[in-house]
Amino acid sequence: MANPFYLDLGFSKTDIANIGKLYGFVMTLVGSFLGGLLVVRYGIFRPLFAGAVMVALTNLLFVKLALVGADLTWLAVAISGDNLSGGFANAAFIAYLSSMTNRAYTATQYALFSSLMTLPGKFFSGFSGVIVDASSYEVFFTYAALMGLPAVLLSLLLWRHATVAGQPFQPNSDKSTLP
Repeated sequence: MANPFYLDLGFSKTDIANIGKLYGFVMTLVGSFLGGLLVVRYGIFRPLFAGAVMVALTNLLFVKLALVGADLTWLAVAISGDNLSGGFANAAFIAYLSSMTNRAYTATQYALFSSLMTLPGKFFSGFSGVIVDASSYEVFFTYAALMGLPAVLLSLLLWRHATVAGQPFQPNSDKSTLP
């Protein structure tokens, strides 16, 4: 919904491309680097939780952008925040998925996990236009932020489970089950 949203606000395709490709790409790399660095430093669960919170909250930047209108500064802030949090969360989530695979079946299990990861988003994205048409972009992005709450809660539960079990993330583990 991002590109139709930007166009509906009145941004030119050139503005969207310049900001989206420049800031977006750089911030995705920065987020991925930070996510990977924090996974190495703190283990999987803290960055996984932080990434889930960040991704949910960045939807509120789009709500603000919808309220402000065609402001290039807010476009840069929204795109930068979204891509930073997306890169960060993806790095943490990839580390988590990788930790769940068994070395003997890594490629197959990782392919299955990563495919299943994108399935809900692909399914629900087909209804995003219906929600916007029935309400507004503000409502849609608020709803998207709220849709992130289950991921936040699940990552918190995984972190708590690992802490209670006394099993922090162990790189090079042969476990194929949740810690």
